[in-house]
Amino acid sequence: MIASPLPDLVGRQRECAALEDLLAGLSEGGPRILVVRGEAGTGKSVLLEYAAAQASRVKVTWAHGIEADMELPYASLHQVCTPFLGELDELPEPQRDALRVAFGMAAGDPPDRFLVGLAVLTLLTRASEARPVLVLVDDAQWLDQVSLQTLEFVARRLLAEAVAIAFSVRDPEGGAALNGLPTLRLEGLDTAAAGQLLESVVGGRLEKRVRDRFVTEMDGNPLALLEFSRGRSAAELAYGLDSSARPGAYGPVANRVERDFAGRIGSLPAATRTLLLIAAAEPVGDARLLVRAAARLEIVPYAAPAKAAGLIEFGESVRFRHPLVRSAVYQGATPEERRAVHRALADVTDPVLDPDRRAWHAAQATDGPDEDVAAGLEQAADRARQRGGIAAEAVLLERAAEVTPDAWARGRRALAASEAHFSAAAPDRATELATVAELCPLSTLDRARLARLRARILFARSRSDEAAPLLLAAAAQFTAAGSPLARETYLEAISATIFAGRVHGPTGARAAAIAARNSGASPSGSVAADRLLDGVAALLADGYETGLPALQSALDLLVHEELATREAVMRWLLLVPVALEAFIHYAWDLHAWDALSGRAVRLARDVGALGALPPALIYAGGVHIHYGDFPEADRMIDEADALTAATGHAPHKYATLVLAAWRGEAEVATGIIDEARQRAEQTGEVSLLGATGYIQGVLFNGLGRYEEALEAARAGIEHDGFNFTGLSLVEHVEAATRCGELDQARASLARLIELTRSADSGWARGAAARGQALLADGDAADRLYRTAIEEFERGGVAVEVARTHLLYGEWLRRSQRRSSAREQLRTAHEMFDGMRAHAFAERARRELLATGEHVSVREDRPTSALTPQESQVAALAADGMTNAKIGAELFISPHTVEWHLRKVYMKLGINSRRALPGALGDAPADDLHDEDTMRSA
Repeated sequence: MIASPLPDLVGRQRECAALEDLLAGLSEGGPRILVVRGEAGTGKSVLLEYAAAQASRVKVTWAHGIEADMELPYASLHQVCTPFLGELDELPEPQRDALRVAFGMAAGDPPDRFLVGLAVLTLLTRASEARPVLVLVDDAQWLDQVSLQTLEFVARRLLAEAVAIAFSVRDPEGGAALNGLPTLRLEGLDTAAAGQLLESVVGGRLEKRVRDRFVTEMDGNPLALLEFSRGRSAAELAYGLDSSARPGAYGPVANRVERDFAGRIGSLPAATRTLLLIAAAEPVGDARLLVRAAARLEIVPYAAPAKAAGLIEFGESVRFRHPLVRSAVYQGATPEERRAVHRALADVTDPVLDPDRRAWHAAQATDGPDEDVAAGLEQAADRARQRGGIAAEAVLLERAAEVTPDAWARGRRALAASEAHFSAAAPDRATELATVAELCPLSTLDRARLARLRARILFARSRSDEAAPLLLAAAAQFTAAGSPLARETYLEAISATIFAGRVHGPTGARAAAIAARNSGASPSGSVAADRLLDGVAALLADGYETGLPALQSALDLLVHEELATREAVMRWLLLVPVALEAFIHYAWDLHAWDALSGRAVRLARDVGALGALPPALIYAGGVHIHYGDFPEADRMIDEADALTAATGHAPHKYATLVLAAWRGEAEVATGIIDEARQRAEQTGEVSLLGATGYIQGVLFNGLGRYEEALEAARAGIEHDGFNFTGLSLVEHVEAATRCGELDQARASLARLIELTRSADSGWARGAAARGQALLADGDAADRLYRTAIEEFERGGVAVEVARTHLLYGEWLRRSQRRSSAREQLRTAHEMFDGMRAHAFAERARRELLATGEHVSVREDRPTSALTPQESQVAALAADGMTNAKIGAELFISPHTVEWHLRKVYMKLGINSRRALPGALGDAPADDLHDEDTMRSA
């Protein structure tokens, strides 16, 4: 894998060894990723070239970040993938189509950038089957944003593939890039190594004090040492470059190096300097394009002096010997010279094959307003959007606004640029462009768009309670303009009141609902969305009896509505959380929760919407928690966490907390709850406080710490937001009865009955019946507990079925009905133990012991040793899915699937996927021994 070594890089033995480890890992299962960081001139590019030279029997592919190319979406990713595009037709169809659209090879809906990432991962993995692949990305801080995000996604998913990626990142410019990946930081060479390098270049020994002074001035920077000594002899440096200068007097090393390059450039003939400026302004490196631009400027492309000065290399492509040369050339030119060069490049760039770059050069060439240039940039922005290059779209629109002469058109383009920056997760820039738009004349519809955008920015930054009124105002403006965006914006306003929690509470949500219903807003174009808004508005404005039937009428449409385009799917994925909150917390409908979240997961997978997939997985994980299938919930939560880490999105903690509470993991839950409370206080997401009240109620009730459960559940009730109030009431009734606070229990039960009366679901009726049973006696209590069990079973809420068996058994034991109590407690223990709901299982075990029954601890099944992703891979393989299909489902490569399966086989003691169904389904018999089978009660 590693070729015969090149001569050692002076003072970089440790760094070379790290890169050799990266290459060795391609065959030995070692590290796959390395980010080399350092200031300009520290040797990052040289180290990547060292890695390329060391790699034998390895396919090496490069991407070079170029500052002037940052606005062209997927430009750098195309560099990486070009050697492998012959294999494109072998990719799964959704991945192939996404990559074709991204690279401008086909037309289609804008692809999700993470589906493009999966396509690149699959492409590299397939290529590595012939021989390992090494991807080298130089100057990653200058990659276009979507290429950088895609390569980072790929890097975070590499596990078992014969693919490695090494990035170089210049600091401080790239300080925010690729954080969290394995990093090798380059500093200046130490004094001995720097002196050795210097003397090797000047060809002789230097007097130690002179040498050390020179090294100190250059901060051990290898490029500075090489460039300042190039062409100078040891004799010429006998007294240093400037005997009067103090160490550090030359300023930052990069600036000194750039000044040295600028000095060499200044001594070149004028035609050669212009030729260098053309090359600096055109990052493609196309020598033929450079010659055509030179002809347009009427200069002879005389490159020999620049080559002799060691500044540039000419071949099939044009390449500066260091990025600082390009910077020195471009920054050293006058604005007039730069505009002339860009104008020439625009003239000779093919308007059909490369219209976007032509538009960009035309924009750089103008020195004032120009509608033709602005229109060209706007068209380029539209093409960027179609390829999924949202960041590029934003920058192109921003530049278009800058050169637009008409104030109305400038405002429209500035608003579009602001919206694109917001979509590209750049809220600060979005705010600046929104201010520009605000200062321009805008149409009524654009004023509404601006108002909604400002509210969205505010809400995204802090979940601020100020967002809801702004969204309501925007919705009213959309209504006045007859826009279909009105109803969608009303749903956003209601959602904002939900997150603001008790700051607005039900009153705020009700006000938003009434405003929506009375607005007379035009249909949105989605029957399901319109029906959902009608249902939620009726629920909040008219109460449960009127609202729930209206809400139910939207369910079938939400589950089955045909979504013909990717845009329709994305809009559906944005509205479904509001629907889920309503069906969970007001309809108490676990089956609807399952259907909606399941469809959300499927749709997000189908279109590769990795931004929408994690919250969909979290909602689906919540379903499985209530089904009592904690391993499946764990797998979904784990996948969501992995995806949010890969995509850089904020993690979703709700389901993690709920699962930890049902498992009785107090230490885990407490840490996350404390973090959630801090977040709620900092961001204004007060709904988190309501959620933590319910979650701690479950946790402490399971642990038998009823006074703490009482306090926590009361906090959840007092929060009194759109969600979690009903679930907190359930916990409060149980904790209050156990603490003897019967008045509190009765008050909470009355509210719970009111909340569940109109919901014709087993979950709602079971919760009401069990709450009544906790406060009843005799035959009434007996009947109510049995009713609660039947209703919870009808609703599919297995955790509540088990819990009702436990509460029923506890009541029977206190009523001195030991034999009947054992039956209920045994069922509760078996269910909770099977779920691994440890605290509730222990509570049931203690009760069984109190009845005189011995309970053995269940031995762990072999499957309990599997990680969540191993379990998920194993389950899909057991269902007959191929490795390729499993990889596409989980956004990992087939090689990683196979790697997981090998570990699964080892842990389960099997040797093939044919044995998986039996190994996964072979649960040991429950080891509960009823002593009453040997003697009477």
